[in-house]
Amino acid sequence: MKKYKFTGETKTIYLPFGTVTLHRIKAVVEFGLVKVGDLGGWIEKEENLSHEENAWVYGDAEVCGNAKVYGDAEVYGDAKVYGDAEVRGNAWVCGNAWVCGNAKVFSTDHVLVIGAIGSRNDFTTFFRDKDNEITVKCGCFLGKIDKFLEKVTQTHKDTKHTLAYRTAVEVAKLQIDLTEKSTRR
Repeated sequence: MKKYKFTGETKTIYLPFGTVTLHRIKAVVEFGLVKVGDLGGWIEKEENLSHEENAWVYGDAEVCGNAKVYGDAEVYGDAKVYGDAEVRGNAWVCGNAWVCGNAKVFSTDHVLVIGAIGSRNDFTTFFRDKDNEITVKCGCFLGKIDKFLEKVTQTHKDTKHTLAYRTAVEVAKLQIDLTEKSTRR
């Protein structure tokens, strides 16, 4: 049984891998905290959001590419989930977070968003990836945490921005759970 349908409202977004058309969703059954008729966020295709359990995309959140949201996961705010990312279990992705690439987020302990930070006063997202390591999305940068530190040092030298990003990295290392746990549904 389907729990949502497309409303007919669309928008085009521009991502590193190209242009994508997203569709607004609307609940057609009641589940979790979602009521019949509630408007949801934006998805590219039905494969992005499971019709099972209580997973939902709220507000202006966007999910596209091969990304999947399922289980009881919630994506809301201005969050963006794309690439081969998976958000599942009881995970919440919110704010201005960008979960992308090969992210595997199934707990709130697997993602950290810090902002506004740096020279652009923007949000930086740290998340557990499928390699059980921390990946960073900051501006146009997407990569492993060690490469992020290299890029920060190269770009900002010895400024306050370098110190702020290094501190954010240390917080991410403390906050994000990288212990081996079952990643099966």
